[in-house]
Amino acid sequence: MEHGSPGVDAMSAALSETQDQPGVTFRALEAVAQAVLGVRLFTIMELDRERGFARRSYSNMSHAYPVSGEKPIEPNDWLRQIEQQQMFVANSIDDIQRVFGDYSLIQSLGCESCINIPIHIYGQVRGTINCLNTAGYFTPARLQAAQALIAPGKSAFLLSHFLRDQASVPATHPNS
Repeated sequence: MEHGSPGVDAMSAALSETQDQPGVTFRALEAVAQAVLGVRLFTIMELDRERGFARRSYSNMSHAYPVSGEKPIEPNDWLRQIEQQQMFVANSIDDIQRVFGDYSLIQSLGCESCINIPIHIYGQVRGTINCLNTAGYFTPARLQAAQALIAPGKSAFLLSHFLRDQASVPATHPNS
């Protein structure tokens, strides 16, 4: 994405919003994913290492995958690949079934392939951008194009973590 492209402009505008954050930024990131890849199901998962859970922060199909849904972080090949800053790609429902127990729900939504794009900040995986579509959808050209989601994804994750940190800091009284 070049500066001035619709994706960069949309992310920049979203990051400047003061209302409905990080939702407005996550929606802008979804719009970038739609423009770059085309997706049926788009979710953002953030990893909470202290609690050992992955939490869904955004979903374009909240009826099937609600925001704030959680699942335990399991030490498996998927996690090892994500931690090594490698995208996870599954281009068939059989590939998805090997790592995701909710494969039947995924298939019922018309999705039989996925790409999970890891977001690393300060050397640690903070979560994934998850794009799903029909079987065989994620070709080598689309995998290359998916690289364009990493930088705006990092911005969105940083904003989300900043807001969560701010919410946990007690307000100070000016006279304290």
